[in-house]
Amino acid sequence: MTAAPIVKLPESVSIVNIGLPLFETSARDQGASVVGVDWRIPGGGDADVVAALGRLLGPKSDIVDKANAEVIHRINEGVPMLKGIDRAGSVIPNMGERTILHCGPSIAWNDMPNPLQRSIKAAIVAEGWAKDVDAAEKLAASGEVELKPANESATVVPMATSIGPSAPVYVIENEFGGTTTFSSVNQGSGEVAWFGVDNDNAIERLRFLRDAVGPVLAKALQAKGPIDVLSLAAQGVPMGDDVHMRVQATTNLFLRDLLPHLVASDHDRATEVATFLSGNHLMFLNVAMAAAKSLVDSAADVENSSIVTTMSRNGATYGVRLPGKDGSWFITDSPPIQDALYYPGQGPETSAPDIGDSAVLELIGLGGPAAANSPAVAGFLGGRMSDAIAATQSMQRICAGESTRFRLPILDNVGTPVGVDVRKVAELSITPAVNTGIIHVSDGTGQVGAGVAWAPVKCFVDALLDLDRRIS
Repeated sequence: MTAAPIVKLPESVSIVNIGLPLFETSARDQGASVVGVDWRIPGGGDADVVAALGRLLGPKSDIVDKANAEVIHRINEGVPMLKGIDRAGSVIPNMGERTILHCGPSIAWNDMPNPLQRSIKAAIVAEGWAKDVDAAEKLAASGEVELKPANESATVVPMATSIGPSAPVYVIENEFGGTTTFSSVNQGSGEVAWFGVDNDNAIERLRFLRDAVGPVLAKALQAKGPIDVLSLAAQGVPMGDDVHMRVQATTNLFLRDLLPHLVASDHDRATEVATFLSGNHLMFLNVAMAAAKSLVDSAADVENSSIVTTMSRNGATYGVRLPGKDGSWFITDSPPIQDALYYPGQGPETSAPDIGDSAVLELIGLGGPAAANSPAVAGFLGGRMSDAIAATQSMQRICAGESTRFRLPILDNVGTPVGVDVRKVAELSITPAVNTGIIHVSDGTGQVGAGVAWAPVKCFVDALLDLDRRIS
């Protein structure tokens, strides 16, 4: 019997590793040349998901792709204009005089996380419906105050923000898309309700916004005239803003436009307002959110699209919606913020899960999609610009198009990714990266850090399965 010949490997071996990174790491530690391939089983190996993907990427793909092209067109072509500031109860549709709007999907009072409950209590006291937060808690629990998701009233609010009818709101009009949307005035830093604080300082800040900041800004905007919101954001991105976690440059551009009219204010608290505005580097965040909402809402009636037009969190649950007359929410648990930097003495154990409506920015090409050009965001992802670039490239893999207005100089001026496609999310098991702040889970401390949260895949998969059922 002849022995099998001995096969010798060449002295120089290049390895392609598909699967577990352990093999890649071990080979690289031994000096081998290794290329790692980030391959995952489509749909997580779930037979129903794989079958739905086969149909939506196969015989149904023409229907979906046509609808998606229309959604991307509306997002890219809409021009959201800031028209002014008004009282929430006077302009927001279906907002009664005993209503509080909150972030995220609908949720019962008893199921709300502590920071959101605190914010609602602060809003109730600021409205004058209760003398203190204890009385406010009883009122909220009684059902006498209607608690509604802001998203279902053409409104978006960041973090744990809650607004009552007397709160000042930005009014955004997108004539191309036929939408009017709203957002609260940003509360700034410190002891504030949008960070889950309900003490006297937080309540006083809400009153200050209503009685001073709102009126001063409203008069300035009236004198200035409409402002093209996303033109400012498009300037801010090359200046290092992702216009979600970091908004300094765009805020400065916004205040520059308003400055001549702010200094002309005859309001008796104008100096206080100016001090507040100059110290609030997130002032533009809420404006950008309302503009983003106007774009995605303009696509809300497009049937058969796989592109996400709502992505929102309330600190307990995480919900997404696809366009179409059905308007169903697909909801799962809200995740922790995975890539984070914490204040001293804080950490994952003191942090609330992901919260707020600000993820709407990731749907139009800001936030995570614009991370590549933001050194500030890179600091939360490992500190290297290559990490920030990788975050944007991850979003490119799950988006159906690119922005025609937001450009990334670091990537040869390519447009930021736009249009999160549930087919790609389910196929690749890659979910959107959302740049966000972190607030204390229970004691009303306020902000405890910031970071990047990766959306849970389940809500996108559920949306995919529902879309497959709806397309015959």
